Formats: sequence, C-alpha cells, structure tokens
Amino acid sequence: MVDALVQLESEVRELVRRRAVDPTRDLAGFRALVAEAVGDWEERALRGAVAPLPDVEAAAKQTVDAVAGLGPLQVFLDEPGIEEIWINSPGRVFVARRGVPELTTLLLTSDEVRDLTERMLRPSGRRLDLSMPFVDATLTTGERVHVVIPDVTRAHLAVNIRKYTARAAHLDDLVALGSLPAPRPTSWTRRSPSG
Repeated sequence: MVDALVQLESEVRELVRRRAVDPTRDLAGFRALVAEAVGDWEERALRGAVAPLPDVEAAAKQTVDAVAGLGPLQVFLDEPGIEEIWINSPGRVFVARRGVPELTTLLLTSDEVRDLTERMLRPSGRRLDLSMPFVDATLTTGERVHVVIPDVTRAHLAVNIRKYTARAAHLDDLVALGSLPAPRPTSWTRRSPSG
C-alpha cells in the first residue's frame, strides 16, 4: 500500500498544479479533488492497472494530510488532547497531553524533518541558516512553531509546535480549571428587589 499511496500522492500533487488548486486556501475544493483522484484510482484498480487501496478512506486522509497538512505530524495536530509536539531528533518525536510528555512511535528521517520544517516556515517567510539559527513562526492554523538548527542543538533540527487548546468557553469553565475563584455572593446579589 505504501507504493500505491506514494503514487496517489504524486498524482494528487500533479492535479493540484494543473488545476491551480491551493490546498491551504480551498480545503473543500482540495478534498473534492482528492476524492476524485481516489475514485479514479479505484476504477483503475478494478481494471488491474494499479494496485488496489486496502483502505480507501485512510488513503484519502493520508493524502490530504501529506499534501495540505503536515504529513505524519498532522495526526497529532488533529488530536484535541495533544497540546504540544516536539521533535528532538528524527527518531524522537514527543507529544504532551495535559502537560505530560510522551514519546511517540513516529520515526522520521532527517530529510522529512527538514521538509516539514520548510513547509511550516514557508507561509511566514521565515528562514533558518547560520545567521538565523532559531526562528519562531505561526502556522496558518494558528499553532506556534519554534525551530532551532545545529550547532545550537547537538546534531539535529529541533522543532516545537505549541497548539492552542480551548478548554474554557465560559466563566464557569475558568472557575472549574482554577483560573478564577468561585463567585461569592455580594450584598447586591442577596437583596431582593424592593417593590
């Protein structure tokens, strides 16, 4: 399936170029393009022209994530319980849930980390080099990114993505989280209206 996904992703990227679809600005149009490409793939698979996709929905999501999102990191960005993602080295990708860090099973290559970093920084116009060994930027979806290059780090690019997770939609939520004290009755709330 990996070869089929790589080929499908390549075909989708070519369709994006030919039709001038911007996946970051027209996500609905891009998803429709991916659905069309997957449907076309399935028709060709029935004729034996290409290998069938074992899981069509997973293939479509993975293609959307690879082309419009942050590829293998997108699953962590999509998970509401994850607050932070950091890459200490290609083989050490961590996430934090409720402030508790955990090592993921995701293994990247140095090239993948570099490509992901370039993709994250491109919209902001920021760059990394020896004259600018670390950079802060904001992803188009609002997350904050901090990237540091070697020699500031030991050997690899270090990437930190901080998500903004909304936990409090109302004042009562802030009280429950301990951010605000519980309201106390005041003299004006205890009086009954005179009448």
